Amino acid sequence: MEPAALAGWGPLGALVLVLVLVPVLAPLLAAALRRAAPRGLPAAPPAGPGASSAAAARPEGLRKAKLPARARRDKPQPHSFTHRLLVAALKGHSGSVSCLDFSSSGKYLASCADDRTVRLWSTRDFTAREHRCLRANVELDHAELVRFSPDCRAFIVWLANGETIRVYKMTKKDDGTFTFTATSEDFPKKHKAPVINIGIAETGKFIMTASSDTTILIWNLKGEVLASINTNQMNNAYAAVSPCGRFVASCGFTPDVKVWEVCFGKSGDFREVIRAFELKGHTAGIHCFSFSNDSRRMATVSKDGTWKFWDTDVEYKKQQDPYLLLTGKCEVTEPCHIALSPDAHVAAISCGTSIIVYNTRRGEEEERFVGVHGQCITDLAFDTSNRYLVSCGDRAIRVFHNTAGYRAVVEEMETMLKKTANKATRERLEQQITSAKKALAAIYGRKH
Repeated sequence: MEPAALAGWGPLGALVLVLVLVPVLAPLLAAALRRAAPRGLPAAPPAGPGASSAAAARPEGLRKAKLPARARRDKPQPHSFTHRLLVAALKGHSGSVSCLDFSSSGKYLASCADDRTVRLWSTRDFTAREHRCLRANVELDHAELVRFSPDCRAFIVWLANGETIRVYKMTKKDDGTFTFTATSEDFPKKHKAPVINIGIAETGKFIMTASSDTTILIWNLKGEVLASINTNQMNNAYAAVSPCGRFVASCGFTPDVKVWEVCFGKSGDFREVIRAFELKGHTAGIHCFSFSNDSRRMATVSKDGTWKFWDTDVEYKKQQDPYLLLTGKCEVTEPCHIALSPDAHVAAISCGTSIIVYNTRRGEEEERFVGVHGQCITDLAFDTSNRYLVSCGDRAIRVFHNTAGYRAVVEEMETMLKKTANKATRERLEQQITSAKKALAAIYGRKH
């Protein structure tokens, strides 16, 4: 159609002319703009019928390019923590670590996490640059709790989804490592509430499981229930087997710790569970408690803002009650854990993400570790040699020097040295004092 003819149509002709020319001129204009755009800058988007789809596609491309950066921002970053007494951060788990347990020999530390693995660490490697570990996979589930058998030939775990005990046998290979094999059948389900702790008696005679209601179950090693204990504490906050293997204890809503003895006959057959003694003195519910290695001392931490140190070496069958040795004030925020060193010289209390260490002679604060983990601390333990304190709460396990323990040994030995006149005894005490002082000098000297 001729433009001259359209001009005679007036406004209508002009409109038709625009509709005819725009599709022709728009691509040419866009191409000219792209050529004129400065190098390094994006060209103008094309016009025409495909312009809207191309414009929509470009932001999508930009979003795809930015996704990795956004993913890096959203991914939780490893928690950074430094301290002069920090020995090591054991890193290997890809999930949050929930439980720790030292073997009775002190050679290994077991840890479990929600990454479906249990890992075994050599305590000899704590001071090394690299921390190797052995991995046991938990098929189709993950372990919330882990405990070594007394002979270190097996360990048990509490399955988060299966809600039961699974046993893993450990077979040592020629190179010193282990293979892990789960037994063919798990323990039967018996608890009606979430399980808060498990334990194996050092005697190897029974296994304990405790749930958050008021139930503690005593099992034999075949997975048969020997006894059920009703703690009558409204709810259980914590329960444990004593290191000597004779007792089980629990605490909860009530302001006391109840202790039972699990009795066996001379031939090893189970007989009964009897009430042994109670720790009374707190004015509010108790969060947690801990035994010394010989089970003659206990430490408790309560909602009343205090921790207490007890002498439990009593003849309870003659109605003798435990003695309260010390009461100390402490910060209490949930979740709260307490660990008593094997020699009973030191008590460590974790609240939230921090740890405070006290001596048990006077109840004084010795060390304070703030912001140890990126999440709340889930477990706290001393190794069997009293040298280290370990904690978990995120993907890392942090290992600390137990300097408070060394100082307590020096103080105790010096007090004993003043009271003895026996030459052989004095020499032995002097050697222990010298050894502890050298250890302290090495720890602080290496950090400065």
